[in-house]
Amino acid sequence: MNIITDFNDKRIDMFARLTENELSHFNEPVKEGFFVAESPNVIMRALEGGYEPVMFLAEDRLIESFGDVFKLAGDVPVFTAPIGVLSQMIGYQLARGLLCLMKRKPLPKACDIVKDARRIAILEDVMNPTNVGAIFRSAAALGIDAVLLTKGSSDPLYRRSARVSMGTVFQVPWTFIDDVTETARETGFKTVAMALKQDSISIADERLSAEPRLAVVLGTESEGLKESTIASCDYTAMIPMKHGVDSLNVAAAGAVIFWELCK
Repeated sequence: MNIITDFNDKRIDMFARLTENELSHFNEPVKEGFFVAESPNVIMRALEGGYEPVMFLAEDRLIESFGDVFKLAGDVPVFTAPIGVLSQMIGYQLARGLLCLMKRKPLPKACDIVKDARRIAILEDVMNPTNVGAIFRSAAALGIDAVLLTKGSSDPLYRRSARVSMGTVFQVPWTFIDDVTETARETGFKTVAMALKQDSISIADERLSAEPRLAVVLGTESEGLKESTIASCDYTAMIPMKHGVDSLNVAAAGAVIFWELCK
């Protein structure tokens, strides 16, 4: 056990003084970088998902409660500090007493993670990490086989995304892609764009449920999907709504259509 008494201690630089973007690119171009997972449950799911831990930073008064996590992680350095030191870190109040620096994995190819899939989600420039995390949680719970994200989307391994997902970003296969429709065609999926258009069909339309391989395409929080993306999809669908409500948050919309298409 390594005790930290000073926030400026260089041994916790990776936790305290590097941004998430700096961590993710730390080893480039030689190899993948790092990310920080927070809270015991999220860290356990990351470990179970095969992510390699580098070191822990724990609140000293809670150290005894993390035995199962440390046991699963194996021989990994553990640093402890009092709350007065840890509270100087931005976002530490969300960490539930435990942070873990972990190595990123090489990103898989889209064709590899969807080869046996029936239902997948494609996120086009979904930039809010909370929404990305919530979409992953719904995807895991409701039966989506994989998630593909354009490079304008938030990184699923960012702390907030992983925390909101309850660690399901380590369970649902995912990767980044360059183009929505090109990837769908190359991998053999029909596509349904979620968009508020006059020619949109209901998500309960039998043509959607009958498709053997279908990709649900969800767009960014403000503008939605690009017009060119909508035009290139096989279907355009919307969720029937009442009381004059014309749209849902992208994460809520994702949950509704995932349930409809995976039931």
